[in-house]
Amino acid sequence: MKIVCDDKIPYIRETLALLADEVVYLKGSAIRAEDVNDADALIVRTRTRCDERLLGSSHVQFVATATIGYDHLDTEWLEQAGIEWTNCPGCNSGSVAQYVESVLSLLLSFGEASKDSTLGIVGCGHVGSKVRRVGERLGMRVLVNDPPLGHADFVTLETIEREADIITFHVPLDATTHYLADESFFQRLQRRPVIINSSRGGVVDEKALMRALDDGKVSKAVIDTWENEPDISRALLNKVYIGTPHIAGYSADGKVNADNMVIEALCRHFHLPLPAKIEAPRLPSDFVYTGSVLDLYNVMKDSEELKKHPEQFEELRGNYPLRREKFEQ
Repeated sequence: MKIVCDDKIPYIRETLALLADEVVYLKGSAIRAEDVNDADALIVRTRTRCDERLLGSSHVQFVATATIGYDHLDTEWLEQAGIEWTNCPGCNSGSVAQYVESVLSLLLSFGEASKDSTLGIVGCGHVGSKVRRVGERLGMRVLVNDPPLGHADFVTLETIEREADIITFHVPLDATTHYLADESFFQRLQRRPVIINSSRGGVVDEKALMRALDDGKVSKAVIDTWENEPDISRALLNKVYIGTPHIAGYSADGKVNADNMVIEALCRHFHLPLPAKIEAPRLPSDFVYTGSVLDLYNVMKDSEELKKHPEQFEELRGNYPLRREKFEQ
């Protein structure tokens, strides 16, 4: 069996070597049809568009993306072509919740938010439900909007626009959520909230967000997912409170979760024995942990790096340092 794999998927190489006769590692954005023609399986991230153009003449029968999102997969064509595909729902939900908790902790520590602040969560799936628990643990009033789930205690988006001091987005990108935060959304805001987007770039209309920042409709913005990545808006980056290179879900724990989900699906498809689970590396022995979430992860450090080197967006993602969601001695 031959597997082609994105070369920035960490911790997976030793296990793939046990399963395949040949594994070829390539830069995700550089994978071409000629690279996969004789492959049996393809493992990617969001930078590889998997469609007929890439796979139409190949022998690939299994495609996995080591990510929650799968809008880079032409799932309709894959299914018509008889190619099994899989994503990793919820794999990095804890990591994104940690990202938001780090943001909230910074806002609290600098007096930009308080225990009396209202947190509005748009989207309450794998990620949003964990962010909800973060907000409740911090003592904030939490409002949740998610029309597809429709729970009785959820509120309308208009309620969040009217009452939230912080609004964080955790929805997939599709026709119903593209530019969910558009010009009219920002104009309806009542409390000059902090806007956080760690879902997908197209959920927030970046030009409308910049106008809202200029007009004072939004007090601060925290952006992890951008339109036109990796060629992000330098103008918006200069305006945001925190700007990071699409790494909210990049904890080692989240990456290992994705690795194991991909391996399980791969083995299931090809009827292979399941190897031992991949484990996340431990933190350095001299790591100092006082119990603060900011010890484990301070999002401002990632923001400072991106603001210093915006041209290195992909490099900062691809060479991301070890980050754990929990402290293990």
